[in-house]
Amino acid sequence: MIKKIKASTSEKIIFIFLIFLGSLTIFSYFVIKNKCLFVKNYKPENINFQNPENIAILNVPCGNVIIELYPNISPNAVKRFKTLILSNAYEDVAFHRVIENKLVQSGDLEFGKKESLNYAKIGTGKSGLGTIKSETDSDFRYVAGSVGLARTFHNDTEDSQFFIILQDEPLFEGEYTPVGKVIYGLEVLKKIKHQRHSENILRPDFINSFKMLK
Repeated sequence: MIKKIKASTSEKIIFIFLIFLGSLTIFSYFVIKNKCLFVKNYKPENINFQNPENIAILNVPCGNVIIELYPNISPNAVKRFKTLILSNAYEDVAFHRVIENKLVQSGDLEFGKKESLNYAKIGTGKSGLGTIKSETDSDFRYVAGSVGLARTFHNDTEDSQFFIILQDEPLFEGEYTPVGKVIYGLEVLKKIKHQRHSENILRPDFINSFKMLK
């Protein structure tokens, strides 16, 4: 007859600790793997907007970013932005320039598409619609969430590329053409893939879709 050996109190404690440690390891693994786990995904259909005709929904890997456009501030820039959004031009375009907790940039329609990504030229591509004039004479304040059109070192070179700042950037005021501001989902943008020692991203995140609410 085989006698059962009872575990001592210390053995029971060690066993419970090992179970806890294993569970914590598994939980941590899934948290690290899923960068979107604790990010709220805003649903535009559940929100009442004062100016629904100027609301754009940017969908990225961790959810929706809801942007209000300001045609009264930059009419030509917003018109270009809406034209590209309504034509679905931004779908599958890379976030090719990302500075952690500071800025995300996308909109290279020529070299930033997922199916034809060109690392050598990304950031220099155009839309085919030509450039537009800068609209920087307003009193617009570049606070966190502000959306602007990117340009070269010269004015009047805005096209399709845009950036969204993740922190206040007063030095941008009067320098870059604003088109709007994120009103919901700024934390979603903070999960866009970045690299510690480079603004240019290898195997970047992409825009899933970009649509006008109406």
